[in-house]
Amino acid sequence: MTVVPLFVATVLAAVLLWPRGESSQNDVGADVPRYPGTVTRVVTEPCPPTPSAPEGTPRVGDGRCGTVDVRVDDGPTAGQQVQTPVPDGPGAPRVEVGDEVILVELTDPTDPSISNWNIAEHQRGTPMVWLAVVFAAAIVAFGRWRGLAALAGLAASFAILLTFVLPGIGAGRSPLLVAVVGAALIMFVVLYLTHGVTAQTSVAVLGTLGSLVLTGVLATIATAATHLTGFGSEDATTLSMFQGDVDLHGLLLAGIIIGSLGVLDDVTVTQAATVTELANANPGLSRLQLYRAATRVGRAHIASTVNTIVLAYAGASLPLLLLLTADSRPIGQILTSEFLAQEIVRSAVATLGLIAAVPLTTGLAAVVTAAGRTDATPSADASASRPQPDRAEALAALIAPRTAGSDEPDRPRTAPPSEATDRWPESNRSTDTAW
Repeated sequence: MTVVPLFVATVLAAVLLWPRGESSQNDVGADVPRYPGTVTRVVTEPCPPTPSAPEGTPRVGDGRCGTVDVRVDDGPTAGQQVQTPVPDGPGAPRVEVGDEVILVELTDPTDPSISNWNIAEHQRGTPMVWLAVVFAAAIVAFGRWRGLAALAGLAASFAILLTFVLPGIGAGRSPLLVAVVGAALIMFVVLYLTHGVTAQTSVAVLGTLGSLVLTGVLATIATAATHLTGFGSEDATTLSMFQGDVDLHGLLLAGIIIGSLGVLDDVTVTQAATVTELANANPGLSRLQLYRAATRVGRAHIASTVNTIVLAYAGASLPLLLLLTADSRPIGQILTSEFLAQEIVRSAVATLGLIAAVPLTTGLAAVVTAAGRTDATPSADASASRPQPDRAEALAALIAPRTAGSDEPDRPRTAPPSEATDRWPESNRSTDTAW
């Protein structure tokens, strides 16, 4: 009664916001032809002397000069040997004989018969394919059917981002609204596809959705209070030049919401599973006891996840942080500057939403797990009727020696002298829900 209407509302909102051939992309110039090639020879030589630069001028490149012979592997000139200059400058690739590279052909606009070849970058297709194969194989080998479902969920997430979220924002839709609907759609598809259609998954869905809404509200308040414009990065500034109708402030909010989703579903699924396992391990726990026990697990999870969020943002912004270390301004001015304040707000808002997800999801899971019980606590008769294994008998069952000839792998262990194994309640039961 709660999840189905929310799912229907999400689908209807996605249908209304779906871009239908609309695009605000501007023509930024014709694409330069790119062809794969293989390096056959590299000839280096001393660079000619250059006029002395003023003191303090930053060095550009390492002064590599020479020529590179490359065999074109595809395109209208396939099989032809072309000569290019040795790549030089910031970020220029270092090439050796046998490297697979990408060539660009630059034609002289005044004389189309004259063209120059240059090496743009290395070909990365083959190593990336192998990395993807190893990645998928490891997930399936460990997670089996659930790992395969997780890969399907990952593909669904990319599909929603590439077909709905990005085109919707590019078509001029509200970035915040598109991000909320897109994140909710990803959440419904991924969680149910990965973890199955169960009450436990529905609890995680509701906890994630509630935390996402709270994260969006907090992000709106925080960005308004700190007067962030969304122009805190070079990428945003470049985007505003080519696509001026994009709301960069809304794009900042959208990035916070979508970035929070990946961590939120981790926490909510963990909390829902924790409550379920605690209830299965001890059916006599009340709702309050389930909530308190699972919250202790959530506190430990949050304590480590908070550091994860901050380090993830710091790792993605290392060039920016390194640039700030060379800034001569006071530390207070650096921390409150647009580009660094933006990252601080991202981390703080995502952490607040994450903290709120623990009590919200744990409370929902405790209510749902204990639903239908006639009494929150076990009665005296129920406690008396349930067999209570003796500790000594349990240890004896674990350390009992094998009988003669039991070293063979197909021979079972002998039962201990006592009847401890008969009294041990459901020793081989698994609480893992089948996908």
